[in-house]
Amino acid sequence: MSPEAIFWDMDGTLVDTEPLWGIATYELSERLGRRLTPQLREKTIGGSFANTLSVAAGHAGVDLGEGDYARHKRWMYARMAELLAGNLEPNPGVRGLLTSLKDTGIPMLVTTNTERELADACIDAVGREFFVDSITGDEVDNPKPAPDMYLEAARRVGHEPADCLVFEDSWAGMSAAAAAGCRVLGLADEVPAGVTAFDPADFVGATAPDVLQLYADLANA
Repeated sequence: MSPEAIFWDMDGTLVDTEPLWGIATYELSERLGRRLTPQLREKTIGGSFANTLSVAAGHAGVDLGEGDYARHKRWMYARMAELLAGNLEPNPGVRGLLTSLKDTGIPMLVTTNTERELADACIDAVGREFFVDSITGDEVDNPKPAPDMYLEAARRVGHEPADCLVFEDSWAGMSAAAAAGCRVLGLADEVPAGVTAFDPADFVGATAPDVLQLYADLANA
């Protein structure tokens, strides 16, 4: 039993950009007047920029006016472009596993809340040749934790979400994939209902048969 398609979150799953997003997020909160706590920073991981700005502004007690969203977003994306330059490496084991999975012919997509202008550099760093398509946060009506992205990914490959496997590391992303009805491997110690925990260290040395067995176990559970 094999999945009809595999959908990959990007930040934190394929490439370790979350520390860089953390730097920019903390700096954004300081620009708004009050540095986020680590607990509030957790609420922004894997979410959209709108969510990040809302959390940071709320913590600082700032009422956002007309034009503030666009202004803060321009700053955040410019800062992330600086941080990403020269700092992109796939997570350990990812490229080998992607190579093995590509040989099976199972279509794979990148599904990320990061918007296209920043996502493309990350996809290229991992290896665009592994993926038949990608969907970014600005290309769906509602980004994660809404299920829209995974419903669209399933539509693009022409299969039911239940027949697709997802790798995700954030609570927002895992929740989105589970809500869409996909089978989800969560790269986290704590996972939402409907998600199976997977140790990211297991990427190292993993091959396609390992993933196919995991999927079969999920499907038969």
